[in-house]
Amino acid sequence: MIDYREILRLSSQGVSQRGIAVSCDCSRNTIAKVLEEAHKQGIGWPLREGITNGDLQEMLFPEKSMPTLRKRPDYEQVHRELAKSSVTLSLLWNEYCEECRRGGELPLMYTQFCLYYREFAHKTKATMHINRKPGEQMEVDWAGQSAKLVDTDTGEEIPAPVFVAVLASSQYAYVEAFLAQNQECWIAAHVNAFRFFGGVTRMLVPDNLKTGVEKASWLTPVINRTYQEMAEHYGTVVMPARVRKPKDKPNAEGAVGIISTWILAALRHQKVFSLAELNEAIAEKLLEVNTRPFQKKAGSRVSAFLEEEQALLIPLPRTDYELATWKLATVQFNYHVHVAGTFYSVPYEFIKHKVDVRVTRTTVEVFFQGSRICSHIRLIGREGQYSTVRDHMPEEHKKYGQWNKERFESWAEGIGPNTAVVITAMLSSYKVEQQGYRSCMAFRKLAEKYPASRVEAACAKALTYTPRPSYRNVQTILKSGSDQLAPEKKEPSEHGFVRGSRYYGGEPKC
Repeated sequence: MIDYREILRLSSQGVSQRGIAVSCDCSRNTIAKVLEEAHKQGIGWPLREGITNGDLQEMLFPEKSMPTLRKRPDYEQVHRELAKSSVTLSLLWNEYCEECRRGGELPLMYTQFCLYYREFAHKTKATMHINRKPGEQMEVDWAGQSAKLVDTDTGEEIPAPVFVAVLASSQYAYVEAFLAQNQECWIAAHVNAFRFFGGVTRMLVPDNLKTGVEKASWLTPVINRTYQEMAEHYGTVVMPARVRKPKDKPNAEGAVGIISTWILAALRHQKVFSLAELNEAIAEKLLEVNTRPFQKKAGSRVSAFLEEEQALLIPLPRTDYELATWKLATVQFNYHVHVAGTFYSVPYEFIKHKVDVRVTRTTVEVFFQGSRICSHIRLIGREGQYSTVRDHMPEEHKKYGQWNKERFESWAEGIGPNTAVVITAMLSSYKVEQQGYRSCMAFRKLAEKYPASRVEAACAKALTYTPRPSYRNVQTILKSGSDQLAPEKKEPSEHGFVRGSRYYGGEPKC
């Protein structure tokens, strides 16, 4: 409380307001306001005997005594309500204010409401329960200590990292060993944990490992895309712990210690030769940990989970999340993207654009600026396969795609027999039939430019030069017009053979 008596005493002695403020540890505005009110009410030093600072406050500033008349909430009820999911102090204060207005009473301000609750919580030692609401939070981490497998061939020990998931309210735990700490194991561990709990919490609190968080930041963390996709599939939210702040996930940290002692250390003398065998042994020890009674309260992790938390978990989706990997690709001029040795078509409008490709065990999906533009069944087997959707082609490519050997030959027969021979020769001159389609399409354009009779004549003339004429041969004949020239007639020679029969018979020359 402000020392009103001292302010009036120092003022009567001629001390400046600045000096009074320094002496009484108050602001100059407060000193000025007190002296102004005292002057208005004719209160000065010396005071009447028995007047205290409380009396002076009621005389000078009676409104400051109003909080004593305000209704105090039932903080035991506030504490019980606050333990329920999604209930906050702000919500409870609004409800308290509405109740006061209905009763014609004056409510406390929000800051005073929170202050008095903190004092109550401190006295009852109940502050730690505020952020551990049932079904609200699951803390996950890799245990610092690994389990051990024995290699059946060499006899060497193989480390097996251990995944730990703990429900923050009941402290019910799930533990599983893996052969690595990569993305695939991280996602599989979460899927198995959700299945074990039979539901999903509203928040996931992981550490800042790369398989979960790409960029650590308290305000704007960047969540790994696959991890974020998994969280969206299960309807939960990823809230990473702060860097080097283990108290942000105390249950997981505490469970790691318990698991290291009661599971990993307990199995130190047991030799296992497969991951399945190791996880069976871990499951047996985990059951003992979850059913062991609490030391400082009634019940166990299992009973707390079944009674308080299980019903408040988000239901599991119909299907488990399927692990997907993402890659950045550029759509090539053939409107395909390359994925693991195979090619998948994209609408040709996206040529040379960068797209995101989502790859699962069975499907390949392509996204542009967050919107899916196409999907394919994933091709398995030999490399170099193409999955092409006709609607992704430009119009001229669609026409090209409708042509095949039979149609080219049928068209050529309509021009003439020589043209049919040339087309058949062109298609058979390549190891792969489709390689000749471009030459045949170009040949068709010649037929659109020149009359059919000239094309037939040019083919006939080209066949006199070579049994396998090319598109260039026929094009040159048409451009030069040599197909329109009449064939030269050779006159028979008036002379017979100049050499005699004995020359050709091999007889000696004279």
